[in-house]
Amino acid sequence: MPSWYLAKELAPRGITVNVVAPGAIETDFLGGAVRDNPALNRAVAENTALGRTGVPEDIGPMIAALLSDANRWVTAQRIEVSGGMYL
Repeated sequence: MPSWYLAKELAPRGITVNVVAPGAIETDFLGGAVRDNPALNRAVAENTALGRTGVPEDIGPMIAALLSDANRWVTAQRIEVSGGMYL
């Protein structure tokens, strides 16, 4: 919801505000638990529509897309990039 307030405040200046919410990604977050714990990695993969955990390269393209002029009309959105976790 904070993105709504910022989006409204910054819209007159042509600035869009969105939130990218990554799912379980194989990074150092939480001490690398998703990346380094095979049991957790397997559990996440089993609860994801795409059948795997995410990697950092899965998130960057979404951010790049939001920054492109093709998405200039997208603002105040929370975009989940989770591979369909818990569908």
